[in-house]
Amino acid sequence: MALSENQDVFGNATLDPLTLSQQALKGWQQWQKTIFDRVTGAILLIAVSPVFLIAAVLIRLDSPGPVLFRQNRIGLNNQTFIIYKFRTMYHRDDLASLDGRRQAQRFDPRVTRTGVWLRKLSIDELPQLLNVIKGDMSLVGPRPHPLDVNLDGQLWETVVINYGDRHRVLPGITGWAQVNGHRGPVEFVEQIEQRISHDLYYIDHWSMLFDIRILVLTIMREIVSRHAF
Repeated sequence: MALSENQDVFGNATLDPLTLSQQALKGWQQWQKTIFDRVTGAILLIAVSPVFLIAAVLIRLDSPGPVLFRQNRIGLNNQTFIIYKFRTMYHRDDLASLDGRRQAQRFDPRVTRTGVWLRKLSIDELPQLLNVIKGDMSLVGPRPHPLDVNLDGQLWETVVINYGDRHRVLPGITGWAQVNGHRGPVEFVEQIEQRISHDLYYIDHWSMLFDIRILVLTIMREIVSRHAF
């Protein structure tokens, strides 16, 4: 069913399309970020290709099912795209979690033995380099959320008033919220608000140096993160 021009993917009322189309980065800023993403993303993809191969073999040996997990996420201007991750759950549980309503928890029985380590080392996120090269994502930006992510039955977009403002830039593999510890399952409204607050700060203060700083902090703090499981 087609959406009206004032509805989002959930059928909820949205901002006027002309307002939504006002991206935060324009002109040379956008070109800078795009060139940096595509070139760096391609270099990183080549560099980690051995890790891709090893992860793929371990996933297939550990449990039946596809190597990659695909899920619809919300991106720039509320447009949906398919995100790629290494499959870390048993295939039947992967299928049941496609809508994003059930977040992974610590010691989650749905996670495979290999998946535990892929998540712990953040290797499961590496296939998103393909999203970066395709132009669906950036290396740095607000993390893309599943369509039906919610807290106690309330969609996150209804919990935080300015939630949609985070969609004025491409979503990222890592972001300002993540390097400041805001990742993992959400149990309280305040946690959502903190994530959105950091996302909006990033958008309002964007620069190439800020992106590089976040990438460096990601390597220092998030490759092996206590919030990753």
